[in-house]
Parts: sequence; structure tokens; C-alpha cells
Amino acid sequence: MTHKKINVLQFICSTGFYGAERWILALAKHIDNTAVRCDLAITLEDNSQNLELVKQYKQHCGDTFEVPMSGRFDISVINKLVKLIKDRNIDIIHTHGYKSDILGVIAAKKAGIQSIVTPHGFENAEDLKLRAFIWLGCKSMKFANKVVPLSKQLCDDSRKHGVKDNKLVYIQNGVDLSEVEEQRLKPKTIYSSKENSSEKRIGFVGQMISRKNIFDILDIFNDLCDKHNNLKLILLGDGEQRAELERYANKLTHHNKIEFLGFRDDRLELLQSFDLFVMTSTLEGIPRCLMEATAMKIPVAAYDIAGIDQLITHQESGLLAKLGDKEALSHYWEKLLFDAEYANELTDNARDFVNKHYSGQRMANEYTELFQSMCPKP
Repeated sequence: MTHKKINVLQFICSTGFYGAERWILALAKHIDNTAVRCDLAITLEDNSQNLELVKQYKQHCGDTFEVPMSGRFDISVINKLVKLIKDRNIDIIHTHGYKSDILGVIAAKKAGIQSIVTPHGFENAEDLKLRAFIWLGCKSMKFANKVVPLSKQLCDDSRKHGVKDNKLVYIQNGVDLSEVEEQRLKPKTIYSSKENSSEKRIGFVGQMISRKNIFDILDIFNDLCDKHNNLKLILLGDGEQRAELERYANKLTHHNKIEFLGFRDDRLELLQSFDLFVMTSTLEGIPRCLMEATAMKIPVAAYDIAGIDQLITHQESGLLAKLGDKEALSHYWEKLLFDAEYANELTDNARDFVNKHYSGQRMANEYTELFQSMCPKP
């Protein structure tokens, strides 16, 4: 059976280059461009950071369109999207994130096209304005034609927000790990000084937002430094909590061993330099940063929560502590930092697992089938 070529608009309100942005790139890179044309629309906002997604999308994937947004939420974006949809003959708009879900689903209804919402994770934020966005975003999912979460836990969460089973489609997360493998095979960059050549580098990569619970990372690290004087903590990423986290870190005894590096173009080179990758999230989808760490063969210690448990099996491919158990997690950090043979065994298993089960190509093939099933046949 033949299908007409489907025109899809990926839409995101982006302020950085994190998991959702990299996910869009992975999908667009692997999609069959004889069957699907993927455009990208991204809002231009005051806190947009360099629009790295636009740069890479233009280079590797296709056409991009920047949509100006005045203020934190600008409903004029809806009509701008409708015009873009008509100009580009879009069949499906595919949204990523609370604001893009709200604006994109309304624009789809107004333009008379199909819409897909992909939840990348649900926030448990305390900020009232953000909670309002989250509430509206979750409500908007119910009006999309399809909701396609990245994990089984996110499917359950979507049901709790009122999404009916006939709208839910589960396509397991997939990533483009080719760039990770390319970096893994390169010689490691040596960051430790001659004075401290035995330095152990503990690292985190991700957004600095409430659900990442980075305060626990800082606490565990500071306590562990009381026992070991050769540790360093490297935090990559940015977000609304960064300033607060930096203030908190500066009050700790071992603040001089903590580095906040922000968004970095040499992210994978730095990831390769880590002796341990850590997470203390309270809520996750399936974190891309964790996939990249396992593909790079970096030992992982994290809290045992939904999403993370789909990538890491305790004592098989990493070490997981009960949510909030900082004492147990600290012990696991020590085990992986100072028992190289055990850590290597776990990293071999973790790398094999992520490469086998989380292929970007498999994900793109399943999305192509979904796009085609949603559009009229010729």
C-alpha cells in the first residue's frame, strides 16, 4: 500500500538544548524523508539560549521557522502557527512541552489538521505560574488527536490527566547515540591537575529545575568530600534553579570542588571525563542524559524512580537507591568510584542494553507508521 508524503511540523517552545530538543533531532535525523517531511517551528523568547536546536536542525534535518513570542505566554503565536501550517501544507503538528502543547493543539484545531502531543516528563514544580502552565498543558493533551509518551510510566501519568486509551500510543524512547560512540572511541581529555592526578570526577548533565532535585547531589557530594579529598563535582546545564543552587553550593564546606559549567558545546567530551554519572530526580520521563552516560560507559548511581528504572537495573547496569535515601546513594557513589572492576562490569551491561533497546531508527520507523495512519490515503 502506498501513502502520500506526510508533512509534519515539530513545534517546541525552547529555552535551551536539553533532552526534548535532542529527541526532536534524533527523530528528524532518522525519519524516512521519502515518506515524511519534518519542519521545525520554535518560539523566539527572551530566555532563548543560542537556539542550538535551530542550528543543528538546519544542518542535519530540514527547514526551520522561528516564531516570535512576546512575554512568557503569547497567544498571537497561534495565528502565526496557523499561517505557517497553511504556507507549508502541514498535515500534522507534533508538540513538545506545556506551552507548545497548548498553542500547538489550538493552532491545529483552527487550521483543521491533526495534532500529536509527546509528553517528555511531567513537572512537580512549586512555582504557581509554572503550575498553571502545567495544568493547562495537561488539559490540552485531551484535545490532541494522539498522545505519544516516551515511557510506560508517562502513559499512566497521561491517563491520570484524563487522556483516553483510544488516543494513547506508546512508542518507546529512542536516541541518536552515534555522536556518543564517536566521542567514546576518542582518547579522553585529561582535566585533573598534576597536583591531583588521582581526582575522581562526579558529573550531572541536565536542566536545573525542581524535579531534578540537584540539592541532594550537592549534599551527598559535600558529605563524601569529608571522607575523600580527591573528588570534584561538575554540573552541566542551566535552568531556573541555577542561581539558587549556586548560592547553596557556595555555603557548603567543599564549595571549591564544585563547578557549574552551564550549557557547553563540549558536553560529550566532558561526559567522557566523568568517573561517575549521578541523578537524584524525583520525576523523569526516560532521561536522554542517562542514555548518553550509559552509552559512554560511565557508571551510574541514581534514585530508583519510574523512567530511570527502564534504563538501569540495580546491581546489573547501575546502582539505584530508594528515593530520598541519600545515605544509601552516597554508599553507591563510593562503590562505583573506588571499585573499578565492579563499575566496569555494570557499564558493559548498561551500554549493551541501551544500544539494543533504544535505537533512534526504530523509534523513527514507528513514528512514520503513526504519521501515515493519521493522514488520509491517496
